Amino acid sequence: MNSDSNRFASFERCVIKSFKNNGSLHRVWMENWQLPDSLLHPAHAEESMMVFVNDHTIIREADGKEWISRVPAVSFFIPGEWFNIVALLEEKGIRYYCNIASPPYRYADVLTYIDYDLDVVLLPEGTYYDLDRDEYERHKEEYRYNPTVQEHAETALGRLHARIEAKGQPFANDEVQRYYSEWKAYINGKGDSEPS
Repeated sequence: MNSDSNRFASFERCVIKSFKNNGSLHRVWMENWQLPDSLLHPAHAEESMMVFVNDHTIIREADGKEWISRVPAVSFFIPGEWFNIVALLEEKGIRYYCNIASPPYRYADVLTYIDYDLDVVLLPEGTYYDLDRDEYERHKEEYRYNPTVQEHAETALGRLHARIEAKGQPFANDEVQRYYSEWKAYINGKGDSEPS
C-alpha cells in the first residue's frame, strides 16, 4: 500500500436517512462515503463538519420506490446546525441545495436527521431562492411542529442566507471539487466501488 492509499484508509461508508417530524421515514441515500478528518478544509474541521460524497447512489423514498441520483453530490452536515447543504456537481456548475433540518445524528454507519421542508437553492451564478414555504406551513400543522422547532427552522433559514451572502463555508466550489476528486482517487485506487 502506498502513502496515498494510507491517507484514504479512513473513508467510511454510510447510509443517510431523513425523517419527518412524526418519525416517519422520508428518504434514504443508500451509499455515501464520509471523508476522513485529515482531508477536511481547516474551516470545515473547525466546525466539525461531516462531509459525505456520493455518485449515482440509490435513493429510496418513503413509499419504497427507488431511483438513482443523476449527478455526484458532496453533502455537509454541521453538528448543532439546523440545516444541511448538498453540493450537486452538475454540467453547468455546482448547485447547492440546502435543507432546513434538525442537527445530524450519527450512529455507527447511519446518519439521520429530521427534514423540516424549507429549502434554499444557490445557483451556480450566485443567485439563491427559498423553496417549499407552503409545504412547511402545511406540515407545521399536520406534524405539529412545536414552537421551539419553528424558531430553530426560521433561525436556520436566516443563518443559511447569511452564509450564502457572505460566500461563507461550505459554499466553495474548489473545495467541493477537491472532495469529489479525493473520493474518486480513493475509489479508483481500490479498483471498485466497495471501500473497505
